[in-house]
Amino acid sequence: MKNRRSLRWLVIAALVLAPLLLPAFWLQNIVARAAVFGIIALSLSFLNTYGGMVSMAQMAAGGLAAYAMAYTSVNGSGLGVPLPWPLALVIALIVGTVFGALTGWIASRTRDVYLLMLTLAIGMGVFSFAQQNNELFNAFDGINGVAAPRIGHLSLNAPIPFYVLSVGGAWLLLVLVSHVVRTPFGLALQGLRDSDRRLAALGYRVTLHKVAAFALAGFMASVGGVLMLWYQGQIAPGSVGLAAATNILVIAVLGGLRRPAGAFAGALVFVLLQTFATDLFFRDRYNTLIGAVFLLVVLFLPSGVLGLTDLVSWLRRAIRTRQAGEQSSGIP
Repeated sequence: MKNRRSLRWLVIAALVLAPLLLPAFWLQNIVARAAVFGIIALSLSFLNTYGGMVSMAQMAAGGLAAYAMAYTSVNGSGLGVPLPWPLALVIALIVGTVFGALTGWIASRTRDVYLLMLTLAIGMGVFSFAQQNNELFNAFDGINGVAAPRIGHLSLNAPIPFYVLSVGGAWLLLVLVSHVVRTPFGLALQGLRDSDRRLAALGYRVTLHKVAAFALAGFMASVGGVLMLWYQGQIAPGSVGLAAATNILVIAVLGGLRRPAGAFAGALVFVLLQTFATDLFFRDRYNTLIGAVFLLVVLFLPSGVLGLTDLVSWLRRAIRTRQAGEQSSGIP
């Protein structure tokens, strides 16, 4: 516990000092982008860790929120009706949250692999609809040239503002999850993870809890989707496709599905590999390197990248136990 607390403060100090030490490329394209992916992966990790549910529709929730934001913002595709950006942001978050609630309602009677496949089908339905609808989503090309909001003369997609916004949003959502799981709703959700039939027998409304959990996860994914839109300046069907949905699952597993903070550790590893794998490996085979790292983590670190902290703690305890045994037996 002491090691985890020390690590937490070390991470906080590093994030605070990062704008002073790191170049703009690392701030925006590595750390901030990892925070954005981590937010979407956090929504999946929240459902799995505390509800026992794996959803492949989280990227679709984030993508729909991004489409709603793009549609109500000034963009180069000439689609939609531009609104004041705070109002557009609220609309985008509502769209993603409602989509999450609908997904939870549809999937409320399924579990395990059936839940995963149903949410995957929902996500692919969103992808197909966006790809084939020209009037609303501009079909395959998507909505391009989306202007990021400005506060005075400051653009929110500039390196330092975007870094502060992404990392700050990630931290607030992580705190939100930590608070929610300690509430009666969070405790009931963990009971749902252990046995939904037992929870129903105690008088809880299982379907309502699943819908609420998916709605909260949809809200978190929506935050990530909007930030992703501001980072890229565009949203296209490929952003909600099978590859994007799979990447979110890979990120969550890399970091460790049993720990919400693992979503961000996995996202950082994923972004580093995605950014620099072409320099370390064959340019057209960088996904092979990502897959190899994923396989190694699954085989040797079942708890994800954050499991390394447990491994270090175990090694320290083993060394101390051995030293204590040697001293008690009089071995020099």
